[in-house]
Amino acid sequence: MNRRLQKIRHVALDLDGTIYKGGTLFATTTPFLQLLRDLGLGYTFLTNNPSKSVTDYLAHLRGLGIPATEEQLYTSTQATIEFLREKWPAVRRLFALGTASMGRQFEAAGFILLPDSPQEPPDAVLVGFDNTLTYPRLCRAAWWINQGKPWFATNPDRVCPTDQPTTLVDCGSICAALEAATDCAPFAVLGKPDPAMIRGILHRHALAPDNLAMVGDRLYTDMIMAQRAGTLAVLVLTGETTAAQAAQHSPPLDLILPDIARLGEMLQAARDGAIE
Repeated sequence: MNRRLQKIRHVALDLDGTIYKGGTLFATTTPFLQLLRDLGLGYTFLTNNPSKSVTDYLAHLRGLGIPATEEQLYTSTQATIEFLREKWPAVRRLFALGTASMGRQFEAAGFILLPDSPQEPPDAVLVGFDNTLTYPRLCRAAWWINQGKPWFATNPDRVCPTDQPTTLVDCGSICAALEAATDCAPFAVLGKPDPAMIRGILHRHALAPDNLAMVGDRLYTDMIMAQRAGTLAVLVLTGETTAAQAAQHSPPLDLILPDIARLGEMLQAARDGAIE
């Protein structure tokens, strides 16, 4: 493991459950990011949560005391926009289940978001993490899918981590309801674990897969993506996954750690040649 850690030049960091939980920044985050800078390691924040635009995310991070640039952030919304542009260029009119912030990002990219009306046929249905979701709009999305419209999801997450006494139903669970209602699966689900989320970072920074560590709290998004992309798969136990669940994962993960602070210690020790 020492040799693998010595090859790391960049760290991809999940946000919710890894860097913070809900509105609470982990105490380990600021020292960890400073250590990465001290070690000369770059880092990029990756998130499957499309409910905020890049601008809103950067403001959110600043509010938590984390300065970041647009180049240090990649979201499932950006991945979905790029996918639609490349693979479905005729899709422009969308009936979307998503927040206003997500909608603004799609509109800025040239898409048209349609109202809830049977007289406004979309080219496709788009489903994101929608904490503004209403039952009529859910029914309209199902109706358009039943009319044969293709549909896409920004991310597969079933729940969103939170520090509040509630369960935040995420995009994957909304998709499960639509799939049950229509007997039709989404044409594509973007975001993690799609390795395209990682490949963009590799290309941007001229990295080989073994130069990158993917750090996250979820097995079925963060870790599967890391393994598919051939990067170091580092699970932290500060979010959704328990130690027992992590130990049962197949294939085995590279590292299962209590938090990002322990990863920082290991990266420092690898630089010092102190661990094997």
